[in-house]
Amino acid sequence: MAQPTNLYDTFDTTGIREDLTDVIYNISPEDTPILSAIPRTAAKGTKHEWQLDALAAPAANSVIEGDDATIDAMVATTRAFNFTQIQDKVIALSGTQSSVDAAGRADEMAYQIAKKSKELKKDMEFALIKGTVQEAGDATDARDLGSLPTWIKTNGDAGTNGSLSTGSGTDLPNSGTDRDLTETILKTVIQEVYTSGGDLDLLVVPPSVKQVISGFNANTTRFGPAEKKVEYAAIDVYSSDFGDIQVVPNRVMATTDEKLCLLLQSDMAAAAYLRDFQVVDLAKTGDSEKKQLLCEWTLEMRNEAAHGIILDINQ
Repeated sequence: MAQPTNLYDTFDTTGIREDLTDVIYNISPEDTPILSAIPRTAAKGTKHEWQLDALAAPAANSVIEGDDATIDAMVATTRAFNFTQIQDKVIALSGTQSSVDAAGRADEMAYQIAKKSKELKKDMEFALIKGTVQEAGDATDARDLGSLPTWIKTNGDAGTNGSLSTGSGTDLPNSGTDRDLTETILKTVIQEVYTSGGDLDLLVVPPSVKQVISGFNANTTRFGPAEKKVEYAAIDVYSSDFGDIQVVPNRVMATTDEKLCLLLQSDMAAAAYLRDFQVVDLAKTGDSEKKQLLCEWTLEMRNEAAHGIILDINQ
């Protein structure tokens, strides 16, 4: 059917108010599983140092009755270090933009600060995962912290021709042949960490590998009570022979090309802050307002033998 002659409809008119909801929808992931799990500590300089120690291996120990005491050999602690890394986000708004009535936020600067703060934390998570060696920096090159893959040398598994780093934050693992993660590989590294003295509580994996773990044969009982009509298709806690380990998917891992899984004892690493999160007003140079979000921090690898790494994993 056709419209009646001279019908005035919305196609003919002007002045209809804009229909824009006063909400901004953002589903971009903001979780940072590793940064959120490890404790915070303070750094006092750009070269942050800490000490490491270990017990002697167990050995036969029997003493003759009445014998003179013999002094045991003692080994000094060793020192490790990492460099602090400065990370920032800078916001600049024109005076006009700060004054207009924007939908979805009462204050444009406050909205942008909140958004950039989340982005900065994700950059920090990226710094922990990405294979980056420590750099002291100079007047032209920024300082870099040595990331987790550059510290773990004792416990891990790599593909054919691959190898772990030397564990000092100064070199990267060597890439090997990619392969699928298997339960056998996972159990082997968990046992290595336990034998070394670690007590794992966190397994951090790319999202696709989380699904692989949920398909392990150990998860054979998957149905709840019939009346609930629930099928359990996930393993969120891996109950190993050496303790329960939370399995956490990490979206940031999907943005790197590292192809790895990290097994962590969360209290045996820390984020050491030389300068905590702060918002700094930048000099006004015209009709605009500038602010810098900034932090300076590093990874404190308290003892690398408490952790494990699985390299060259298909994602």
